[in-house]
Amino acid sequence: MALHIVEEADRCLNCRRPLCQEGCPVHTPIPKVIQAFKARDIANAGQMLFDNNPMSVVCSLVCNHSNQCEGHCVRGKKGAPIHFSAIEEYVSESMLDKMGEGPRPKPNGRRLAVVGSGPAGLTVAIELARLGCSVTVFEQKQQIGGVLRYGIPEFRLPNSVLDRYQSLLARLGVHVRPSTTIGGALKLDDLLRDGYDCVFVGTGAWRARTLGIKGQARGNVFFGIDYLINPGACSIGRSVAVIGVGNVAMDVARTAIRQGARHVTMYSNWGGTSANSDEVELAQLDGADIVYGKSIEEINDAGPVFRTSILDEDGQVVGLSDEREQVACDSVIICVSQVPKDKLVLTTPGLRASERGTLVVDENCMTTVPGVFAAGDVVNGPKTVVHSVEGAKEAVRGMLRYMGLPDELPVADPEE
Repeated sequence: MALHIVEEADRCLNCRRPLCQEGCPVHTPIPKVIQAFKARDIANAGQMLFDNNPMSVVCSLVCNHSNQCEGHCVRGKKGAPIHFSAIEEYVSESMLDKMGEGPRPKPNGRRLAVVGSGPAGLTVAIELARLGCSVTVFEQKQQIGGVLRYGIPEFRLPNSVLDRYQSLLARLGVHVRPSTTIGGALKLDDLLRDGYDCVFVGTGAWRARTLGIKGQARGNVFFGIDYLINPGACSIGRSVAVIGVGNVAMDVARTAIRQGARHVTMYSNWGGTSANSDEVELAQLDGADIVYGKSIEEINDAGPVFRTSILDEDGQVVGLSDEREQVACDSVIICVSQVPKDKLVLTTPGLRASERGTLVVDENCMTTVPGVFAAGDVVNGPKTVVHSVEGAKEAVRGMLRYMGLPDELPVADPEE
């Protein structure tokens, strides 16, 4: 056991009101986990983590801890917060391969289809399988993981972790159909017709948002979400301009550097960044530069053309300069957010989307088609893994109520 993790656990004050737990979107029972860890009861600590969040090992690696659990730690007010992420990673990584062992739960006679195997889809599949439902996951790509495998770089989240989740699904009796697009040969109506009591949609947000400028179709231009699916397939050269300063832009910049780019510059059209501070710091540590106050006008064969933004005292854009500035580079990668694809909406009568392209759901996470539920990025737009887990757990409760089953999940009570 790594000594520094033990030392971190020993620093925990076991607060009567754990602000760290309140700061976690899924209310991980942090003090209880730390107490079990200190007692060397790793199995119990791991079970608490897994019961509360099936994606615990993933969240320990990719969550925005500085704004969530660790950012709310009382210790952080006068010094360094408890680095719970390191404790969570140690415990959940140690216990992942033991989860789902033993006899499977008694079947309850309900059949569920899960469309998409990102964090929301995996959470729903695991939770429902543990409650005795027969679950089939339909994944468009060859391997499970969704954005976890195809949108987060492997240096942040190793694919081996997702391979272990594939094994967990097998232990739970979950069927997986890879390379199967719902909205193509099979449609949502087909799933309901074939006897699934509920369908969950967790297809994420995979359509890149465009800039509406000239030059986006040129050969030296890529969209960030597409680039991250298979960076090695893209010839980006040694000098790269990244348009955008969100979390995807940080991942793109760090990936480009690892792919061999020697000069990577991110451009913000305002006076700040939208990525979390940890990711910004890591990108700069890797060697990426950030230039603020540059609004892109067009892209030509030489690279992007900017106008300088006129900023107010809060760093917001209030105007643009008249001069245009040509920046020379080998490739341009656009990272200005994503929206869900519309294949399911176009092929499913009655399925309604918002103006942003996200699926419309009610308080039970059910869409405008009875029996079809949704959560994660396809409902909220691009957010974090833990927010997808949060939404997926609410969807599971809604699905259980819809099927007439108790809506109780094995989640620790944050008030206990």
